[in-house]
Amino acid sequence: MEVSREELLHIANLARLRLKDEEINNYLKNLEEILDFAEVLNEAPIENLEEMTGINENYNVFREDEVKEFEDKEALLQNAPEQERGMLKIPKVM
Repeated sequence: MEVSREELLHIANLARLRLKDEEINNYLKNLEEILDFAEVLNEAPIENLEEMTGINENYNVFREDEVKEFEDKEALLQNAPEQERGMLKIPKVM
């Protein structure tokens, strides 16, 4: 697919790219190659293919949350910049 210099400069402007004159021909060539490859992909046979969201059926396996007592709370709180009522005190987020 052929891309004009004006089209490339318009796309570069939209992307907020500042192309030097010596770069334009290289970018034109690269963009044309990308668009040609997209055309090849558009022509790939897709009949009878199942939709997929990934290449395999693996999924995240989460463990159950367990409450565990920390044996040395004082040592943990010793590193906190602030603490209150035996807990870490952090700044408000909202």
